[in-house]
Amino acid sequence: MIAVEDLVVAYGTAVALDHVTLQVGAGEMVALLGPNGAGKSTLANTLAGLLRPASGTVTTGGRLALIPEGRQLFPDLTVADNLALGGWRSGARDPSAVYDVLPRLAELAKRKAGVLSGGEQQMVAFGRALMSRPDVLVVDELSLGLAPAVTADLAAHLTELNRSRGLAVLLIEQNARLAFELCGRAYVLESGRLVTEGRSAALAGDPRVAGAYLGGAVT
Repeated sequence: MIAVEDLVVAYGTAVALDHVTLQVGAGEMVALLGPNGAGKSTLANTLAGLLRPASGTVTTGGRLALIPEGRQLFPDLTVADNLALGGWRSGARDPSAVYDVLPRLAELAKRKAGVLSGGEQQMVAFGRALMSRPDVLVVDELSLGLAPAVTADLAAHLTELNRSRGLAVLLIEQNARLAFELCGRAYVLESGRLVTEGRSAALAGDPRVAGAYLGGAVT
């Protein structure tokens, strides 16, 4: 569903992604880990078509939707209006299917997005992405700034969509434990370059990865 080959993205003379290659298969959940400044959001924005590569290729096998870092809602618009904006390309205006997945949004539909809690705003960003009826979802920092219980609830929704609908997911995260729990495979990005990749269980047991992202070896 996503094929990135030898991708280079630069801001002027500063190279943000340096010959990055990764894949996400149909129905697969794949994690991308890395510290702040590694280039994770640059990759997400390039996949979404917001940035143009200097070289390399990006191919998607269906409709892609992005849940951006920081949610990027329209704070003065209602939840319902924010959701409607997510459906402009697909022509979808009826949020009923999204409310079936995220019933809390139906309760919040008439409230302005800017007055919601962080977890509620992340739920709106999630629902807005689903309004486009995506085949593949890129999630940039699902857990950022959220309480563990809220993160767990959103993660459960994401896993259920993957299981029931075959939604492919690229989960971009700093929370390695969450990423390894949800995703069967993972890549690690540092300073714009992929430094390792593999099955999540193997990476969690790698002393270098465990030391950098898990606070020590996983037993």
